[in-house]
Amino acid sequence: MQRVLRTFFAWIQNEARPGIAPALAIAAGLPLAGCSGLDSVSNPFSSIFGGGEKYETKILTDTPADTIYDQGLARLQKKDFTGAGKKFGELEKQYPNSSWSQKGLLMQTYSEYTEGKYDEAVATANRYIGLYPSSSDAPYVYYLAGMSYYNQIPEADKDQDRAEKATVIFNQLVEKFPKSEYVTDAKFKIQVAKDQLAGREMKVGRFYLQNSNYTAAINRFREVLAKYQSTRHTEEALYRLVEAYLKLGISSEAQTAAAVLGHNYPDSQWYKDAYALLRTGNLEPQESSGSWISKVFHKTVG
Repeated sequence: MQRVLRTFFAWIQNEARPGIAPALAIAAGLPLAGCSGLDSVSNPFSSIFGGGEKYETKILTDTPADTIYDQGLARLQKKDFTGAGKKFGELEKQYPNSSWSQKGLLMQTYSEYTEGKYDEAVATANRYIGLYPSSSDAPYVYYLAGMSYYNQIPEADKDQDRAEKATVIFNQLVEKFPKSEYVTDAKFKIQVAKDQLAGREMKVGRFYLQNSNYTAAINRFREVLAKYQSTRHTEEALYRLVEAYLKLGISSEAQTAAAVLGHNYPDSQWYKDAYALLRTGNLEPQESSGSWISKVFHKTVG
């Protein structure tokens, strides 16, 4: 040991940078663990601050799962949703692959959703669904994930990525758990989200129409008929197709759009306007069976 210390001090004198040597010298003067045993280690600052206390190696026991869970519930009652989410998250860390971990993920999702931390809620919900896809609480977790996106749906003139994602998750809920108590509301939310998506397509389509980009406009209105027929935008989409096709000189498609519009919405103002528009060119609503409009629309003219 003395040989080791002599070598160490020699290195300090010859190699160490200024300012480091004093600190290393103090450290060298401390007892070495290899020489004094491992059961306890003397406090290296005892000579400076006094006292001869020793460090003891201790393994802290985990807090019981039910205690952590109750602590999370207590924070929920106090509306401390951040604290509640963290407490419920501890269950997954301390008791992985257990019923407590499963309960914790569920309540963590709820806490994050209630606080409005929607992205975090979706991430936690996805983790729950991945681990427990068939649990009795899975429909509720799907619902929370869907609502997390739904609550972020912006106005129709904004990007509708959240509306699309809400639709996907709510559809999964309806398909996987058709008897769930959340299905009725999920279907309603799907309809609202689709209406937003259709509204976005209509807004862009009208922009193209006004700027004489008729082909691009038709493509947008076609999306409305193909994907969002059940929305309130269908009537206008058919009328706008009449407008666009007349501008392009494709009268057969314009007549078909008006015929489908009149057959399905005979009292609609959009149909009256479409009929009047056709008459300016001495045309009548008439379906062409080969038109994509007839094929894509679920209620074609009989």
